[in-house]
Amino acid sequence: MSTRPTAFRTALLAASLIGGSFVSLGAWAGTDTPRVDRREQRQEARIDQGIASGQLTARETHRLDREQAHIQRAESHVKADGQVTARERARLERMQDRASADIRRQKHDRQQARKS
Repeated sequence: MSTRPTAFRTALLAASLIGGSFVSLGAWAGTDTPRVDRREQRQEARIDQGIASGQLTARETHRLDREQAHIQRAESHVKADGQVTARERARLERMQDRASADIRRQKHDRQQARKS
């Protein structure tokens, strides 16, 4: 009988170590969205460049900023449960694809910001 409790304790310890590492690894990797964050930064830089060059009007800038804020809120929402699924990542990337196209369209629509 003395071997059974030891084997049980060993199995329990191994299961807790393995289970604990999976939980912590899942929580760490599950909310990490570096690709989304990098695209977000590049899009913000494109908007800033459009403002500086006069390619974006105040109204266009406001709309693009609102769209970026919407994406940030969606990202925060999907991260709230501690895990970002592949489907949620794909949705965020589609939102960013649309935002990127909107930035390009607004920057190249021949409207110019008024010079003050």
